[in-house]
Amino acid sequence: MRPHLAALLWRTALAAGLVCGIGLLPWLTHTDPALTVLKARSPERDPTPEVLADIRDQLGLDSGPSALLAQWLGGLARGDAGRSWISGGEVMPAVLRALGASLLLMAVALLVAAVVAAAVCARTLHLGARRRLKGRRAGGTGSAVLAALPEFLVGSVLATVVGVQLGWLPALGWYGPQWTVLPALALGLPAGAVLGRLLDDLLPGAFGEQWARAAAARGLPGRRIARQAVRRCLPALLPNLGLFVVGLTGGSVAVEQIFDIPGIGRTTLQAALAQDLPVLQAGTLALVLLGAVATGACGLAARLLVGPALRDGALPTLHGPARSRRSVQPFVHGAVLAAVVAFGLPRDPLALNTGERLQAPSPAHPFGTDALGRDLLARIAHGAFDTLLLALAISAAALCAGVLLGLLPRLSGPLVDTVNAVPAALAALLVTAVAGSGTTTPALAVTAVAWAPLAAHTSALLAQERATLHLTATRSLGASRRHLLRRHLLPAVLPPVTRHALLRLPGIALTLASLGFLGLGAQPPSPEWGALLAENQPYAERAPWTVLAPAAVLALLGALAVTAAGGVRRPGRQRRNHGSEAPPVAPPAAPAKELAETR
Repeated sequence: MRPHLAALLWRTALAAGLVCGIGLLPWLTHTDPALTVLKARSPERDPTPEVLADIRDQLGLDSGPSALLAQWLGGLARGDAGRSWISGGEVMPAVLRALGASLLLMAVALLVAAVVAAAVCARTLHLGARRRLKGRRAGGTGSAVLAALPEFLVGSVLATVVGVQLGWLPALGWYGPQWTVLPALALGLPAGAVLGRLLDDLLPGAFGEQWARAAAARGLPGRRIARQAVRRCLPALLPNLGLFVVGLTGGSVAVEQIFDIPGIGRTTLQAALAQDLPVLQAGTLALVLLGAVATGACGLAARLLVGPALRDGALPTLHGPARSRRSVQPFVHGAVLAAVVAFGLPRDPLALNTGERLQAPSPAHPFGTDALGRDLLARIAHGAFDTLLLALAISAAALCAGVLLGLLPRLSGPLVDTVNAVPAALAALLVTAVAGSGTTTPALAVTAVAWAPLAAHTSALLAQERATLHLTATRSLGASRRHLLRRHLLPAVLPPVTRHALLRLPGIALTLASLGFLGLGAQPPSPEWGALLAENQPYAERAPWTVLAPAAVLALLGALAVTAAGGVRRPGRQRRNHGSEAPPVAPPAAPAKELAETR
């Protein structure tokens, strides 16, 4: 009972700290909230001292941030979140309407993600159910490319092709079920690819456990073994699923903007840019509460799926044998990426030629030209080093922070939920308020939120590995915590979490670019890849090569990172319970129950 109470107090303190930090945002950034509110209300109106004084009097800004925050919290206790500083309407009904729209979109997107994840894992499930996983190559390039595609690019293509050109589905608005299809596809396709890769990474270990061998030897149908293998892996995947619930609800700002959806992410970001503090505080608090509910539901589901084996330390280890066949895919992807950079470096990325603007690919310009006539191949090649080095540095920092905090689940659990509820743009504003605006601000802002899914993944794998039978036996023989951490826990946790970090590498580059509209990310004429996508998005329908070229190299980067990560493996001496002569171990609750029912 005491740990649960401490976790609740820690979660409450984090939520209160986040809301207070947002309430102090205008004063921390040394901006005049009255001027920002005036620009949001009437951009053409002159900010005279009389007008600004009238706004300060209306909003009570002269009383200071502490009085405003206390007044808002007092009203919140009565169910009143105040009135918007921009529109003057009540905040609570507006936030609830936006949250309802985002929750509906998230639910449909999760259905799409489940279908995509099933397709990604289909080959492994087919081979594992038939005991033919030995020598299986690492996951295919297609899922890695799909996971690397930016949501706003998928949304733009779907809206243009399916919605406008073909006219099959509505491309704009939010009026009924058919309006949810295209945005749900834009969100669900990349998310499903990520979840599918994570699940595909765990399945070989489940198929290598004794219960699966016994089931196959007894002649159980392969589909039943595959179903129980998925059930065995889900507890390690559910914490990331909970993060996806909040991320798809509050972090789908670009998709909501493209399809004109009045969701909570778009509402919160607009409030952050306009410094509409009542709306921003209520929206962020709603996302934090949603994160807590999602985490609690996923944790309860994980305990129900595993059963008493998690408590009794009777689980087999979930990490399968190393794949014996090495793929040439990383070398092919790396060679193609190096060739693109080598051919583009001799070209000038800043040379303007308005007479050749938006030219299609040709021998003179293999990737075409942009809206100013600049060669896209040159810009992609010259932006490779900035993009790759910065994204790799942020990924490495996020991996280290995620693993270290994931090893302390009681400390990091509520922190992960709180950080995951903060969109990257809002995190950038908070980091700017604390650290100031500079060249390192975008990297700090992205790193501040990028570690959360890695920490959740680490904590989930750690909980599973700590409950394994061989670790229970090792502890009973007097092994120290340091020995268990170095020889058993870290070798089991680090490889899958590292592959997870590499899978998110292209997304980090895109998140950096998304901060450009705040004046914090790469600014024109920078050839950074994410910035290329952002600046060429308005021309996607007229000149699709302007976005397809940078999207293709980002997808190639994702494929290279994921396929190369197959070399990250546990040491050979740590492979347990997967050989043909492995000692028998107690099966987990779910497969054991299934076998009993079959008998």
